[in-house]
Amino acid sequence: MIAHIQGKIVEKFANSAIIDVHGVGYEVSLTAPDFDKLLLDDEVKLYTYHHIREQSEELFGFSALEGKKIFELLITVQGIGPKNAMAILSLASYEEVRNAIANADSAFIAKASGVGKKSAERVVVDLREKVGLPSYYGRKSEPNVATIQANDEALEALMALGFQLADATKALEGIDQSLSVEERIRQALKNRSS
Repeated sequence: MIAHIQGKIVEKFANSAIIDVHGVGYEVSLTAPDFDKLLLDDEVKLYTYHHIREQSEELFGFSALEGKKIFELLITVQGIGPKNAMAILSLASYEEVRNAIANADSAFIAKASGVGKKSAERVVVDLREKVGLPSYYGRKSEPNVATIQANDEALEALMALGFQLADATKALEGIDQSLSVEERIRQALKNRSS
């Protein structure tokens, strides 16, 4: 299995690049954000997934190990192949895609080329618990959305009180994070009851 490739980008075309590694050119499929970042003649290290089928072999490359790990989770979902997984990862940064799955945002996932509503819902159902806690609730483009830390004690306390993750995160939106954990919980409960 080819775990990573390090070399010079000698050609770029249609979300793929050819990486020259000591005179051998490897064609690697890339996500749109990675494709846009990489320039010809750049020395790069890409984490790769070596996909072997009966008729062909393909390399899928990622600028960060996080991208490869999310890709590997995505292709475990029924109906999501490597091309669909790359389309999902091309929607935004790796963290934004991971966060969308953690927040059960199937509408965001369904925006990927070739991924329908049912497939997007299956991605969310199958992977929501596997990708970790969301780093924030909702999309970054929403106004006044507070960033919630993944290890937020107030968030964990609200969940221990029976709140669903999305409800607990929403209850903490707009509450000053510099306050004590107890005060943030009090304000979240007050906001929830009003």
